[in-house]
Parts: sequence; C-alpha cells; structure tokens
Amino acid sequence: MFRDRREAAEHLIDRLAYLKTENPLILAIPRGAVPMGRWMADALHGELDVVLVRKVGAPGNPEYAIGAVDENGRVALEPAAEHYREDAVNREVEHQRGLIEERRRRYTPVRSAIDPGGRIVVVVDDGSATGATMAAALTALRDRRPRRLIAALGAAPPETVARLESLADEVICLETSRDFRAVGQFFADFGQVEDEEVIALLGHERD
Repeated sequence: MFRDRREAAEHLIDRLAYLKTENPLILAIPRGAVPMGRWMADALHGELDVVLVRKVGAPGNPEYAIGAVDENGRVALEPAAEHYREDAVNREVEHQRGLIEERRRRYTPVRSAIDPGGRIVVVVDDGSATGATMAAALTALRDRRPRRLIAALGAAPPETVARLESLADEVICLETSRDFRAVGQFFADFGQVEDEEVIALLGHERD
C-alpha cells in the first residue's frame, strides 16, 4: 500500500528517470492523477497537461464503467454496454462529452492542449480497474503520433495491464493484484482532488 499519491509518483519517477533529458510530456488523467503528474513533470524536467477522457458509467450504477469517451468525441464501449438501453447509454455519453468540454475550458483557459506529436508522452493515472479510461486516452493519443507512448499507473489488475500493453509502447504499473476491488485500496490516503487544485497545478511552472 502507498502512503498517498505522492509516494506512488515517486516510485514512477524512479522507473522513468531515464527520461530526464527527453523533455517528456506528462499527461495526467483528471482529477486524482494531476498531483502525481505535477510531481513527475517537475522531477523529469518535462511538461504537464491533462488528457481529457471520461468514464461512461452504467445507467443507474455510474461507478461501473461500460466505456469511455475522449476529447475528440470518440466513444469506446465495453461489451457490458449491450446490457443497457441504448438511449440511456447515449445520454450518459453526451453528459460525459459535456463535462470534458467544460473541464478543458476551466483547466487551460488561456491555451489549447499541448500537442503530443513527436514527443515522448507519459499518460499517468493513480490506478485503473477496467482500463477503459486509460485505453481511451492511449487510443486518442496514438492518433496524434507521439514518438513514444507510455502508460504509468499506481495499481491495476493483471488483465487490465495486459489490455494496456497492446495500446502503449510501455506500461509501468506499480501494483498488480488479482484481488483488485478498487484503486483506493492501494492508498492509505486517497483524498479527493478538487478542480481548484487541478487548475493551480496546471498553472504552476517548475523552477
């Protein structure tokens, strides 16, 4: 178990230390991974931005992911989505698209997203159960032609890591457990990250 997200970030920094001379682009999945991304970008002498993807939750059970939508509007649904009414799923997709648009306006109001083309890109999340959100992020970024695409996570089950290995050039997952119930089980302190903190972290320039 990690003390908190900072400890997980420090372990990821150790694993990615070889990138310190490469000016990597660290793309954090909001909101929980943004503090991790800030520490990683500073330590690895890179840039920080967010990659905006949203989990599509099951109608009536929003914590259960049945897909994801990315900032380009692309939707990737899991097989489980077939068990729900199409109109209900579509409403959830449109709701998440709206949240993505609103978050980009709030998070980076004075600039557009940083172009990942030709860059070494590290997509970071504190953890992932199904991998739906991370998979959507990796797929969207691959279309932007990064030089190298790395997924970095605190915790995930083995089958999720295997899924992501088909989408990224490298996957670093600190904790893989078959007894995976929720990301929070791997952190002693797993406090919620608010929008105000995300905005402050994205506006912070490293020394």
